[in-house]
Amino acid sequence: MKCIIVDDEPLAIEIMENYVGKVEQLRLEGAFRNAVSAFTFLQQHPVDLIFLDIQMPKLSGIDFLKTLKNPPRVIITTAYRDYALDGFELEVTDYLLKPIPFDRFLKAVGKVLHQPLGQPFTTGMKQDANDNYVYFKVDKKMIKVRMSEILYIESIKDYVKVKTAEKEIVTQQKISYLEESLPKENFLRIHRSFIVNREKIDAYSATDMEIGKFHIPIGRNYKNDVMKLLGKNIF
Repeated sequence: MKCIIVDDEPLAIEIMENYVGKVEQLRLEGAFRNAVSAFTFLQQHPVDLIFLDIQMPKLSGIDFLKTLKNPPRVIITTAYRDYALDGFELEVTDYLLKPIPFDRFLKAVGKVLHQPLGQPFTTGMKQDANDNYVYFKVDKKMIKVRMSEILYIESIKDYVKVKTAEKEIVTQQKISYLEESLPKENFLRIHRSFIVNREKIDAYSATDMEIGKFHIPIGRNYKNDVMKLLGKNIF
């Protein structure tokens, strides 16, 4: 996968070059200190992925993205939280806050490698341990949902239904992508079509789970792993 780095900080470029060099699926095509130089390069050398800073001289990363008619996949790399919504609206794949740990970099790259072109970025920024949330794209809006409020997620072909006690959101997304994005300590895949919030499970049997008034089936291929995991809490 061809990629470029666009960042006005030499140290940030050096770190990202080092990270890219450790991932054999990535091939670095160039690093640029400003977005104008990157724009010129892309006119003759299309790439698959851009690691993009936001606050840069001449042209900001956000304005740069708006100039691209058919942008490749983009991972934002910035020291500022304030531009997350702009990134969501421009459908970036991930939003990384500097300093960027290598494991977080790998997680973002993993999304790109398993993400069909044009798949929107849905994960919101982590605020603190008790206030995680995600954004889901519905029509032209990004709708915020706190993870703690999600009861379950259901796959319906190329869409998913996100169910909370108060509302239901339907968005174009693959359930497998959400499974990778959501924290595994909080969410559990129990069926090819269902992910549940572990904190919301009221009861379960070998065939289904109860979450409030909802009965959700446990898939045959998931049964052993689910029983093994939940069985750890039986007394």
